[in-house]
Amino acid sequence: MTDNDDRIRTTHIGSLPRPPELLDLLTDRQDGENVDAEEWDSTVADATRDVVQRQADAGIDIANNGEQSRVSFNWYVADRLSGIEGKREQELWADLQEFPDYAEETFKTDVIDLSKHPVVTGPVEYTGRAEAEAEIAQFQETVEAADADFADTFMTAASPSVVTATHVNEHYDSYDEYLFAVADAMAEEYELVADAGLTLQIDAPELLTIGHTAAYADAPLEEIREATGLHVQALNEALSNVPADQVRLHTCWGSYEGPHHLDTDLADMLPEIYEADITGLSVEQANPRHQHEYRAFAEQPVPDGWTLIPGVVDVKTNVIDHPETIADRIERVADAVDDSTPLVAAPDCGFGTQAGLGMVDPEIAWAKLEALDEGAAIASERLS
Repeated sequence: MTDNDDRIRTTHIGSLPRPPELLDLLTDRQDGENVDAEEWDSTVADATRDVVQRQADAGIDIANNGEQSRVSFNWYVADRLSGIEGKREQELWADLQEFPDYAEETFKTDVIDLSKHPVVTGPVEYTGRAEAEAEIAQFQETVEAADADFADTFMTAASPSVVTATHVNEHYDSYDEYLFAVADAMAEEYELVADAGLTLQIDAPELLTIGHTAAYADAPLEEIREATGLHVQALNEALSNVPADQVRLHTCWGSYEGPHHLDTDLADMLPEIYEADITGLSVEQANPRHQHEYRAFAEQPVPDGWTLIPGVVDVKTNVIDHPETIADRIERVADAVDDSTPLVAAPDCGFGTQAGLGMVDPEIAWAKLEALDEGAAIASERLS
């Protein structure tokens, strides 16, 4: 992780808008159609070059490849893990079940069907080494060739428990066995990212979204926290060979525009999350349901040596957050944490977590990132 010096740096949460020609190819791949390898490679390369340069132009300090070649932040692992075959219809999250008409209209995408989850039918092992190495190499070569001077670079990877939460188990005898098998498999990807010298971002929304999943919607808090503790334990096992100072973790209540009235409270979940072997934590703070939860960091102080990455830009509406509003959000988080806790400003979540399901217009997404840079500069001046 990169500490602040004279200003608050900026980053984002991984996924960035994909161009239409890439979305078309992703759709064809998802539909099982043959895609010309040269066309795929050149389209991904062009898209990656574009998002890297646009991050630099927007003033982003800590950048990545925008997840351009991935169909989603979690289901990309179906191309890198063995034992996954077919799909099965799954229940909507509990908060959406109360508003089914809205959910059906909102969660449509031409690329993937979010109601159908991949199914694990055999042993899970990591088979994506070549693909992961190629993605890493392409990103690093792109950064080297770009007109950019980033403070740091990162790459995202799905947490073990978001894989198990979004891939139906039809093979393992118990959930624990399934979870730790996935952790063992994903460890290889985590180590590849770290060995390349990149910061590893673990995407783990399930650490907070667990409260509104169908399985836990009516569960007592202690049971929810126990499950989250198990998920953190599995993550730590997967990270056992990765230095903690190279790991940041993103968690959220789900990057969708929905009711969110069954969400867990941040203060209740932070003690479990703080057990993770990481040094950077990204949490939503612009989400209208959770803007009051900056107080949780005063109630449950951030561990020594960690960087806090508050979400200060909303990713669910096409309203461009005012830089002054962004600065206000940064300041109230700064007031809640110890003076020694570095802050890095970010959006709440990614702008393209599921390919084809973009709640924010691509050009507005980039305008929001430009506003983030302006807001961080204002906050830096006020807090200096």
